[in-house]
Amino acid sequence: MTEQKTRRPGSGAGAALPVLEIEGLGIRLDDDRAARPILDGVDLRVMPGETVGLVGESGSGKSVACRSVLGLLPRGARTTGQVRVEGDDVLAMNRAELTELRTRRAAMVYQDPRACVNPLRRVGDFLTEGLRAAGTSAATATARAADLLDAVGIRDPRGALRRYPHEFSGGMLQRVVIAAALAAEPALLVADEPTTALDVTTQAEIIAILAGLRAEHDTGLLFVTHDLELAAAICDRVYVMYAGRIVETRPTDALFDHPRHPYTAGLLACTPGIGPGSPAPRPIPGRPVSLAESPPGCGFAARCAHVQPRCTEEKPAPRPYGEGMAACHRADEGITL
Repeated sequence: MTEQKTRRPGSGAGAALPVLEIEGLGIRLDDDRAARPILDGVDLRVMPGETVGLVGESGSGKSVACRSVLGLLPRGARTTGQVRVEGDDVLAMNRAELTELRTRRAAMVYQDPRACVNPLRRVGDFLTEGLRAAGTSAATATARAADLLDAVGIRDPRGALRRYPHEFSGGMLQRVVIAAALAAEPALLVADEPTTALDVTTQAEIIAILAGLRAEHDTGLLFVTHDLELAAAICDRVYVMYAGRIVETRPTDALFDHPRHPYTAGLLACTPGIGPGSPAPRPIPGRPVSLAESPPGCGFAARCAHVQPRCTEEKPAPRPYGEGMAACHRADEGITL
């Protein structure tokens, strides 16, 4: 999919305030003995009309970070830092404010669409529930729901409103979930690996729908994925996360062409190529660790081919590089794949 990569001129970066701004986000969970850290000092920004990728292996903290945007924190979580949507701190919101945030200003598309809908209720009920709760009449809500289904490519949208979730394929039901997320025309859309369980053709269709709707409504899109080829194809900027920390971020082309962090380089090296003469994928040795397991220094040190003694003792501070940053003691030396 890399050949389809384009940069969208209307991304809005620099033209408005961020729709999402995360600053110094830390999350810890209490257990029987101590507070277990999940995230540490996460910084992230999404502008109106911009698609921002958040990539990393499973367990890196991507889903926890993106769900914090809607205030969906694990039970007993203790937080530091700020998560601002359109300038308002989500972590300081009360229940009524969180409800308003989730129904009008920000929405999420989850990885498994069947986990988001009640199998005993018709799709029309699922789509109109939020609209009617906001005071929209039943007739207007139904018409709006049908228009949304038509916009995401559902044939016979009026008929689809009367069907149950089990009557849809996975790809079609994901379209329904996207339609529900867009019902209130939110300023921010968070997509947590929304194409992982779909075949390649359906994946491309879902991505095209998200990109088209984002461009039409100038919606900011935070796209969480473990698929670097997909991130390269659709994202304006990419954040790379490892062990609960952001280790590198830059505009997509710069990050993929010249990674500054060994983990980014490792992810690229283990991505299969489809072009003639493409090298065989080289997996990153070892296993990913959580923030609670990471050593005092760099969390990637045990798996890194460029490790030095200071890497296991001193946590690398983020350093600016062009329009982004990298948190690596040897970032200035350049990383080879």
